[in-house]
Amino acid sequence: MTSRKSARKNAGASGPRRYDTRWIQRGARLRRSPFFDATLAAGCRSYTVYNHTLLPSYYDDPEAEYWHLLEHAALWDVAVERQVEISGPDAFDFAQLLTPRDLAKCAVGQGKYVVIVDEDGGIINDPVLMRLAEDRFWFSGADSDLLLWAKGVARHSAMDVRVSEPDVSPLQVQGPTSKGLMEDFFGTRVTSLPYYHFVETDLEGIPLVVTRTGWTGEVGYELYLLDGSRGLELWDHVMKAGRKYDLKPAGPSDIRRIEGGFLNYGADMTLDDNPYEVGLGWTVDLDKEADFIGREALRRVKAEGPKRKLVGIEISGKRIEFNETKWHVRAHGKPVGRVTSAIHSPRIEKNIGYANVPVEYSDLGTELEVLHPEGPRAAVVVRKPFIDPGKEIPKG
Repeated sequence: MTSRKSARKNAGASGPRRYDTRWIQRGARLRRSPFFDATLAAGCRSYTVYNHTLLPSYYDDPEAEYWHLLEHAALWDVAVERQVEISGPDAFDFAQLLTPRDLAKCAVGQGKYVVIVDEDGGIINDPVLMRLAEDRFWFSGADSDLLLWAKGVARHSAMDVRVSEPDVSPLQVQGPTSKGLMEDFFGTRVTSLPYYHFVETDLEGIPLVVTRTGWTGEVGYELYLLDGSRGLELWDHVMKAGRKYDLKPAGPSDIRRIEGGFLNYGADMTLDDNPYEVGLGWTVDLDKEADFIGREALRRVKAEGPKRKLVGIEISGKRIEFNETKWHVRAHGKPVGRVTSAIHSPRIEKNIGYANVPVEYSDLGTELEVLHPEGPRAAVVVRKPFIDPGKEIPKG
């Protein structure tokens, strides 16, 4: 690995320079997943930090990993998806208080994509909720401190609940051949699951919850490991059995998730955004019987209409790389917003992404200008998701 001294030297002595992420300090406060040593041995070349935990970014060229995901199967260490467990006599009522989505029809063994908002309707997190029992729920969190928010709400709720972070670490197995691998492991008990449903099971005695979920828009599953001491054992079982399906470890594919309309908390939505602005109004059930945090604020937003929208865009010009900052967007020469995520799609053969703009610039066909680091680029508002808007692929 290049030393920090040589990294500084190579950065150049004058003029603006690009920040070298090798200067970022690490330490024991950053958690390593139960699969971390396996990811290193498999050749992971880059990690990021997500929920205070190291997340493998890529092993190969990201575009090569993208094509492998589309044609075969990929294994992701996503133990960074930390679980916030809500349990106790009032667990259901407390879960209803946390999210605007009505959980009355969420059965045991079923999951829901939900949002968690504050009193002003700002998005705190967008977890996948799973109902493990009548009085036990997991919120599989995005990159924000959902555990601390839930503990604070519980402290002032007067409800009889326990809020905790259990020893649970997911692996995602995604791609068209993943279904065959899951059937080899678990039979049709898992492969016949409807989308967003799950079962508790085991693999060679390793305790798991297996879900029909993922962050790809492809057929996929998540293996939630319930005993962190057996992470390397689970990884080895999956990799060995996956050889016949050309399973390879990879990092989460930003190309595929942008194509599929998946949002990344912290980039595409933050506490400053409400669900109606980012296209998640369908997760808000204003008329549900149970009260929830942010209800009146979201009622006002819906009545008045959102002031901004997250739109799909196509960016002209030569191929772009995944954005590391939120590029400025202009209309008629004046600043109007930011690009939150953008990348080149090899299948569509276009530069695609999302931009947060005032609602008056959100109509399809609206012409914009993106201030790309290499110079201004013309852009246009288009429909999103860019591929499979009905999510038919992952349901197959």
